[in-house]
Order: sequence, then structure tokens, then C-alpha cells
Amino acid sequence: MEAFKDSEGKVVVEDLIRCIRENREYLSEVDGLIGDGDHGINMSKGFTLCGKELEGKDVGLCEGLQVLGTVLLTEIGGSMGPLYGSFFRGMAKACRGKELIDGQVMGEMLQAAEEKVSALGNAKVGDKTLMDALVPAVEAYRESMAAGKDMSESLAAMKEAAAKGRDSTKDLVAKVGRAARLGERSRGVLDAGATSCALILGAMADSVNRLLGRQ
Repeated sequence: MEAFKDSEGKVVVEDLIRCIRENREYLSEVDGLIGDGDHGINMSKGFTLCGKELEGKDVGLCEGLQVLGTVLLTEIGGSMGPLYGSFFRGMAKACRGKELIDGQVMGEMLQAAEEKVSALGNAKVGDKTLMDALVPAVEAYRESMAAGKDMSESLAAMKEAAAKGRDSTKDLVAKVGRAARLGERSRGVLDAGATSCALILGAMADSVNRLLGRQ
């Protein structure tokens, strides 16, 4: 059975922080095409604050995700703070008390993240939001596990589906959020939320696979 200890999982949170910080300018550039251009700045601010909060502390994956979610929820303005704050706090709640993170627990964490984000709004796949990356990614993971694939293979399927979902937003017209006011003018560019979501899920997949010794 593929699994890793929760106590070894702080590196996953650290990799997420590194990923968002490295893509700060890119995310703001994407956001600036149909939004106010501060997505990368705000995300990087929240993830950086989390890094400072965790610095020198001996925490596992669950506690690290809880801190990340709480910092994003309380320190990031706009819609992304509550969305990603709930995303990570949902994941943390799903793994609380688990000494081992195996494929089933990871699936429960991803499902919880999707449910928490879904509960905050009416956005669905096709609305040009982060849901266009998140929903198919979680579904791909679930279907891969159900088909008998292992955790590493299922994470790879999740990463691929998230990227495809992100790319699909380029041809969509925004139906919710600030970009919705642009109507047809929102078509032709990626959605910033879907872009950051694909980065987050991709970084998580890569980090966990390294923990599992698969990379």
C-alpha cells in the first residue's frame, strides 16, 4: 500500500508555498487580462505568511494545511481568500487524526476541498472559475482509484485533468465574478483561479509522489 506519514508531510505545504511564490508574476499577468491583476500578489502574500508561520515548527501535513487555510482565510482579500482558505481547511479536517496518508485518505481530502469550495458559491464547471480545474481533477483521482490504480498514478491523473481544466477556460465566457461583466470579451484568456488551482494540485501531486519515492 502506498502511503506516507502525516508527520513527514510538512514538505508538501512548503512545496505549495514555493510554487505559488515562484508563479506570483505569472498569476497576476493572467489575472490582469480580464481582472484586476492582483491574484498572484494576494496568493503569494498569503502563502508567504504561512511559510513564516510554519518556519522552524515541527508540524505534519494536516497541521500545515490547517495553518495555510487559516492564513489564507484571514489574510487574503477578495474571493480567493475564503475559497482557498476553505479548500485547505477542508483538506486538513479530512486528514485530522490520520497517522498515514494513503490513497483513500488523499481522496477524502480532495473531496472535502471540492465540497468546501462548492459550498461557498454557485460556480460550476463551465463558468470560467477555479471549479473548471478542481472538479475534473478530483473526479479523475476518484475514477483512477476506483479503477485500481495506485495513489501515484491517481495523483498523476489528477494533475493532468487539472491542467486540461485550466486550459479549457480559455474558450469560455465568464459567468460569475468580476470577469462576468466583460461577457464575450472574457473569452480567449485563461481564468486566474483555474490557473492557480492547477498549479496547486500539480505541485501537490509532484510533492506527494516524491514522498512516495516515485520521482
